[in-house]
Amino acid sequence: MGQAIVGVVARGGSTVELLGRADAAMPVTGDIVVLAVSYPAVADVLTWRADELSGKIVVDITSPLDFVVPADSSAAAEIATALPRSRVFTAFNTTFAATLLSGVVGEAELPTAVLITGDDADAKSVLADVVTAGGLRAVDAGSLKRARELEALGFLQLTLAAGEKIPWTGGFGVIG
Repeated sequence: MGQAIVGVVARGGSTVELLGRADAAMPVTGDIVVLAVSYPAVADVLTWRADELSGKIVVDITSPLDFVVPADSSAAAEIATALPRSRVFTAFNTTFAATLLSGVVGEAELPTAVLITGDDADAKSVLADVVTAGGLRAVDAGSLKRARELEALGFLQLTLAAGEKIPWTGGFGVIG
């Protein structure tokens, strides 16, 4: 997913840095930080980088899958609690890497829709502009409270693809 998101952002003309574990000493310099890691790795990233993420737009792409998140919460809400000085969003967790790269979903070739939740309207607009510039459709899916629904939708999509009910180039499209 990290590489696919890099492709989207670069297509839109923005500068991208991809940092991994080996880059722990490198500073985070961007205005938007996408946590393209598995849910269990989020806590470590937040421990290492919390101060650097202050004031930034932080995008959670996780769907916790088999990990326990309180029923009335979400991974994004937990991240927002851990990063009170950041603007936290959920995005990209209801898409597959292949649909991000191609820009379309399924045989109908619907434009890939990136559902975005978050509470800061200005920062959400900045994130949506990056998504749109990369050739995708940005959809405001509501406040950060809606992240739990996106996480469930992402989990359903993964389950369907793993069970070969939909292809990895498929997914959910938004019409209208």
